[in-house]
Amino acid sequence: MNSRLAIFAAALALAACQKAEEKKSSGPPPTLISTTQAKAGAMEITEETLGTLEALIDPKIGAEVAGKVVQVLAGAGKAVSKGELLAIIDDADIALQHRADEADRMRAEALLTQQERVVERQQQLVQKGFISQNAADDARAQRDALRQQVAAAGARGDLSRRNQGKARVLAPFGGMVETQIVSAGDYVKVGDPLFQLVSSQKLRAHLPFPESAAPRLKKGQAVILTSPQRPGSAFRGVVSEIKPGVSESDRALDVLVDIDNTEGFRPGGTVNAAVVVAAREDAVQVPEQSVVLRPAGKVVYAIQEGKAIQVVVEVGAKRGGMVEIVKGLPAGATVALDGAGFLTNNASVSVQERGKAAPQGKPAESQSPQHGVAAAQAPAEAKK
Repeated sequence: MNSRLAIFAAALALAACQKAEEKKSSGPPPTLISTTQAKAGAMEITEETLGTLEALIDPKIGAEVAGKVVQVLAGAGKAVSKGELLAIIDDADIALQHRADEADRMRAEALLTQQERVVERQQQLVQKGFISQNAADDARAQRDALRQQVAAAGARGDLSRRNQGKARVLAPFGGMVETQIVSAGDYVKVGDPLFQLVSSQKLRAHLPFPESAAPRLKKGQAVILTSPQRPGSAFRGVVSEIKPGVSESDRALDVLVDIDNTEGFRPGGTVNAAVVVAAREDAVQVPEQSVVLRPAGKVVYAIQEGKAIQVVVEVGAKRGGMVEIVKGLPAGATVALDGAGFLTNNASVSVQERGKAAPQGKPAESQSPQHGVAAAQAPAEAKK
């Protein structure tokens, strides 16, 4: 009889424990998160905008001589090097003119040679007294005039030879043909455009800013530039010029940044720019994903003793995935990182080291604050 009572009592105790266990585990499980600490460090304060890239070297290559275009060797989109032949203009008329100029030069040289001998003979006759000095002076004047004629004929010959060379249209620098304006068979006059040539060696970024940013922008400020053409990379430049006027179309201030294009950017592309207007040495910073939006405003969740405590904060500048906390959170505080968007005030959390899977059955870690800042993390005792 006693043994039966003992078995019955043990059964009642076991049932009570099971009910207590079921009641205990009926609440929501702790949220699995990772944590980080708010750090104080230097942060650049920037004015950001989206700008466009413009080629500084993009001339229209024009015809330097008149004539019919007989051959076009470069089309739109072709990359050309300095001195490469782009087109050929018919130079038959120029060649004939050059032959005529050369004939005039040789005729003048022949006359000059004859006049040199006349001057020499007349000078001998003057010494013998057969003619007057005036006659010898006239001969020398004719000789000097012929010398100038020879020089003029030589200059005309050089000019026609140079024009003959200009019938071959060459690239003045390395770049890319953006537009082919002329075609074979077209007659062109001096100055008519033939090609639009673009070089990407020197670029200029046009950065529009609102008028309100004008007091903070100055020539020589550092600029951090990124582009979709080179994702993941950034390079620095400086503000080279700020246009004095404001655009009538969009009421924007145009800030210019000259770039030595070593990154291979294409003209006409977009660029994200951040002009560094100031820097703070001890700015409190947390990752952007630690700041979440709630009805109370922008908040972070400070982790204390296994709980997520909602802290309303005021944010400032953003740079490199970090956001400045201007007010509401001290440096050194432990805050939620991964999983912060799923938390509520006073929610239970289970802290997992970032990048590692949580082992099965590992208890949650708790955070103990010190003067409002979590100083250490200690594993909580496993619940039995």
